[in-house]
Amino acid sequence: MSPTSPKPAPRQLFVTTALPYANGNFHIGHIMEYIQADIWVRFQRMQGHTVHFVCADDAHGAPIMIAAEKAGKTPQQFVADIAAGRKPYLDGFHIAFDNWHSTDAPENHELAQAIYRDLKAAGLIATKTIEQFFDPDKNMFLPDRFIKGECPKCGAKDQYGDNCENCGAVYAPTELKNPYSALSGVTPVLRNSEHYFFRLSDARCVAYLEQWTQESGHLQTEVYNKIKEWLTPVESVDGSAVHGLADWDISRDAPYFGIEIPDAPGKYFYVWLDAPIGYLASLKNHFGKIGVDYDAFMADPATEQYHFIGKDIITFHTLFWPALLHFSGRKTPNAVFVHGFLTVNSEKMSKSRGTGLDPLKYLSLGMNPEWLRYYIAAKLNSRNEDVEFSPEDFMARVNADLVGKYINIASRSAGFISKRFAGLLGEVSADGDALLEHLRDALPLIAELYAEREYGKALRETMLLADRVNEYVDQNKPWELAKQAGMEARLHDVCTTCIQAFRLLTTCLKPVLPALAEQVEAFLKVAPLTFVNAALRMDAGHPIGDYKHLMQRVDTKQLDALFEAPALPEPEKILPGGEPIAPLITIDDFAKIDLRIALIVNCEAVEGSTKLLRLTLDVGEGRTRNVFSGIASAYKPSDLVGKLTVMVANLAPRKMKFGVSEGMVLAASHADEKAEPGIYVLTPSAGALPGMRVR
Repeated sequence: MSPTSPKPAPRQLFVTTALPYANGNFHIGHIMEYIQADIWVRFQRMQGHTVHFVCADDAHGAPIMIAAEKAGKTPQQFVADIAAGRKPYLDGFHIAFDNWHSTDAPENHELAQAIYRDLKAAGLIATKTIEQFFDPDKNMFLPDRFIKGECPKCGAKDQYGDNCENCGAVYAPTELKNPYSALSGVTPVLRNSEHYFFRLSDARCVAYLEQWTQESGHLQTEVYNKIKEWLTPVESVDGSAVHGLADWDISRDAPYFGIEIPDAPGKYFYVWLDAPIGYLASLKNHFGKIGVDYDAFMADPATEQYHFIGKDIITFHTLFWPALLHFSGRKTPNAVFVHGFLTVNSEKMSKSRGTGLDPLKYLSLGMNPEWLRYYIAAKLNSRNEDVEFSPEDFMARVNADLVGKYINIASRSAGFISKRFAGLLGEVSADGDALLEHLRDALPLIAELYAEREYGKALRETMLLADRVNEYVDQNKPWELAKQAGMEARLHDVCTTCIQAFRLLTTCLKPVLPALAEQVEAFLKVAPLTFVNAALRMDAGHPIGDYKHLMQRVDTKQLDALFEAPALPEPEKILPGGEPIAPLITIDDFAKIDLRIALIVNCEAVEGSTKLLRLTLDVGEGRTRNVFSGIASAYKPSDLVGKLTVMVANLAPRKMKFGVSEGMVLAASHADEKAEPGIYVLTPSAGALPGMRVR
């Protein structure tokens, strides 16, 4: 092989992805983010740099505490059970974190409390008594995520108490319009409580963040344009200029699953304070395992720190996080890389809406994980833009690019090397040298594109190179050379050129296709491919292995199965003793039925009937409705008053012996309503309000 190119100066990088909340399995959005970061990490290592790539479960907060209670588990066991399910996703998609930890680990408790003390010593912690929402039904102060209402900025309904998923605004729960408790549905009341604040409005913080956010490389342009709204002075009621940054409430009252605030009994850090500190805790835990000095690493000016996050958590990572780190005397991020959502038909993927792509289902169908890695990479760039998943485009890109262009090069040449030349490469003539030189000259550009996270451009450039190689194959037609007498040397030359080119193309694709690249390295009998050794050439006489097909094409049946709704079980398996499923209807048929949440304002027995109850319902119309329901055998009138239920609101009024019924209340039962377990009036989850439509 030829001499190696000079190695670039090695760098030491600390890279993270956003911490997933430990209340459920990974969804495809997590996988997209992890793939994006994993590609960048693998590329940096192929450049000869040292990278520490870590993540952790975001384990704290009231939602987990409440979910654990419902599951009959401690919060710690609940989180541990969620964490136990992470491995199949990460291994399945070749996502290679160096460490996976938890924010409930000792390192995070220690670091969070240390950072707090440093901020307090800097004069940036304050306390004040605030009015906080309290749920009188549950007898507890409500965490932000258990208060819902209308966004004070854009008016979007059913938004959480800390930030709006529609416009991205961050606010205090008390700023919500028409708030309600997501736990009980009641209107919360305000009670006083002493809270701890990080003084983000302090002139020092404002000045630092104005500087940090504008420094080259820290933020993408579109991200800076978004968060600079927070840094822009706004005029107060009295006409004086005040800054857009407000002090950040960092405490929550017991009961709360989290990290205790030092010297503040009954007070805990708000989960968004200790969650990003989990990046540092995971790194510290990792270093404890491999024997690296965490403090020395973080104090080293050469250390670079990068975070990959989604666009829904920008403010926490680009304002709160840098300020918290800087004023506690710690290193701040070199950059925060923000990406958009994964969408189908321009809608964010959602399992609840039936537009999700289930990662484990993808793997269970035998679909190659590197198909998805390639497709996502081909759609990604350095900007904060959504990534559209199209099944047709997915199949076309994988089959045309990876199989038709790239894999095709090896499959059309390797067999001749094995059968005709004992598996040994030959010399490359002038035209082959020119082709290989063209590929080598393109490597610096492709490396630069990877470095800038312009994966789509990097793969387009790689496929243009594959096109050039396939043009060379078509011009020389090795399958015809093999039939011609006296053309053995040329056949050897052409096939060797193809294999040399295949090695270069594999180098370009390795950050995206690590498992395939490993197979190619074994087939070519070469050391691990890197951008540092990419200019090397396999010498004449170099042995290669027997070629085995490296990748199959996407099958339309697999794609159909991936997005296919789960099949209904056989009717007899739905409910023992229940009714068979009714004939199928279309979504248009269902859309004709207007189901609404209704409040049972009053309920009374119907004189002369042993079966009916008369319900007075509020469906949010400004009037009440009269509905008769055959549920008297299961309920006393007093059982139902004040409850919420579901009704058919557009059912034509029906005149009955006892009066007019203006709708129908929904209830569940077997065909024989007298059979066990009886009749059950449907009730919505907490937080539903009269008049809401059931879809």
